[in-house]
Amino acid sequence: MATATRRNRSLDRVYGAIADPTRRAMLAVLAGGDVTVGTLAGRFPITFNGASKHVKVLERAGLVTRRVRGREHWLRLEPRPLLDAARWIEHYRAFWDTRLAALETLLVRHHNRA
Repeated sequence: MATATRRNRSLDRVYGAIADPTRRAMLAVLAGGDVTVGTLAGRFPITFNGASKHVKVLERAGLVTRRVRGREHWLRLEPRPLLDAARWIEHYRAFWDTRLAALETLLVRHHNRA
């Protein structure tokens, strides 16, 4: 599989994962440090199974890693995929900023001639 295709699929998974407000809130909790699945689930008004499904989506997107210690499953935020997604957005923001600045210049010139 080509690198660009893998990168696109990775971005698809990341954007799909962060599209949900509960998963974004889970990432915010994990930004504060590692927590167990049970602790994370207890922070939200959903069932443990519901929280577990959200965690699995975050894991598939590479945003969370899990390590097992005895019976406890500890979760850690993996920020790299978010950085990759932010870079992708930044590329297009810069693209549109350049074009919009050129349009503004053109409109100002046209307005000043009128």
